[in-house]
Amino acid sequence: MKHGAFIIGVSSCGEAVCAAAGRISTQKGTALEIMERSRDKDKNANLISKVTASGHTSTVEHVFFNLAFENVSVVVEQFMIEFRLASFTVKSRRYVDFADCGYHVPAALNEAQKARYTSQMDKLFALYGTLCERGIPKEDARFVLPYCFYSNFFCSLGGRELINVLRAMLYGRGSKNAEIRAIGEDLLAQCKEAAPGVFGDFEAKNAGYCDLPPLPEVQDDPQADTQPPVAVLSQTPDAELLVAQTALMERYGCTPETAKAALADKTVLRRTLDAVVGGGRPRALEAACFTVRFCDVSLSTLTHFARHRIQSIAIPSLTTCRRKNHIIPPCLEADAELLDLYLDAFSSTAALYDALKSEGVSEDDLIYVLLSGNVIDFVTTLNARELRLFLKLRTCTRAQWEIRALATELLFLLRKDNPLLFASFGPSCVIDGKCPEGRMCCGKMDEMQKTFRGTGEEAQA
Repeated sequence: MKHGAFIIGVSSCGEAVCAAAGRISTQKGTALEIMERSRDKDKNANLISKVTASGHTSTVEHVFFNLAFENVSVVVEQFMIEFRLASFTVKSRRYVDFADCGYHVPAALNEAQKARYTSQMDKLFALYGTLCERGIPKEDARFVLPYCFYSNFFCSLGGRELINVLRAMLYGRGSKNAEIRAIGEDLLAQCKEAAPGVFGDFEAKNAGYCDLPPLPEVQDDPQADTQPPVAVLSQTPDAELLVAQTALMERYGCTPETAKAALADKTVLRRTLDAVVGGGRPRALEAACFTVRFCDVSLSTLTHFARHRIQSIAIPSLTTCRRKNHIIPPCLEADAELLDLYLDAFSSTAALYDALKSEGVSEDDLIYVLLSGNVIDFVTTLNARELRLFLKLRTCTRAQWEIRALATELLFLLRKDNPLLFASFGPSCVIDGKCPEGRMCCGKMDEMQKTFRGTGEEAQA
């Protein structure tokens, strides 16, 4: 069985376009003429190395890589999807049966530890199968999958972002994890062969890299378990007015004062905001930013958040997960037998963690002894345009129930301070007036319109 990351494609012009990009700002000739002069691989490699050494790394964004991640742990997946300038397509745990997907075993475990570890993992996968057989939806059964289960996915990214990935794998936050570090070493070897100009002197240029600088230590909040699930920590002042002003200045080229005077009329303000939110180029929404904290989010649902590219998401190390806290799917509450089995999965896995930790196993290896239903807190900052997309997707009835509840709560929190701006936010059927789900449509468009166009009491109930 293969494991790791594999380059399955490189843009057809390869490093030639990177070298041409390095020449175009200082040489005569058209873009195509300079491209035609950039055919010597050795000269290209030398030029790229010199240009990037001087800090002009944007030139290597022109070469593009397609990667396949084959049977890597979900820890690797979570590490990768936090790179926001890459594109990902991941095998869905909501729809695909993962009973036989296999799992990663940390090499640092001794034989006795491996025996206990594999015994527990086999029990968890067996329970996952039992839950599925008993009619529990896969999106809920997946909460008992241990965080060592194998994931398979595709990733496409430019050379500059691939440099960032490899730096983090080999010298940064990923380097403490043996699996991530080994994948990084092998991937770098492939990159040197595919693009020697970009990656040939990678070690020399990046050995001093550090993405986790030391910070002053703080004591954990003793009230952490009583925090609300969603909290808006900060927001752009006068967000509604700023978005509307931006829209009018963009459209008419007027001064801020002229726009502000026109928007003193609440009707004009409301109509302007509705037009921006419902338009096909809602760039003015980017003027308003919101920093939000989410608490007690399952590791499964965390991946749904992280896949939104246009945000500044700050996810703590998985070692901070509260192992004694976990999600309980509502569908299990009606079946006492399955609920007992589910709860036992978390308590027995926590016991294995405690035992292995007492024997000296590192926290970086013990992240595999987490369950997908364990929870974590994180902070993210999104502008109103990305919130429009996030809420459009995540308040829809097709969204997974946990993230839908969090997204709905967030929407009504945002409406408290910015009722005009967020009045027309909601699922696609509310913003666009039609459902994009085809045969998967819930058929509740009128109900959704009433819920999200109304006070929101129906959604919160």
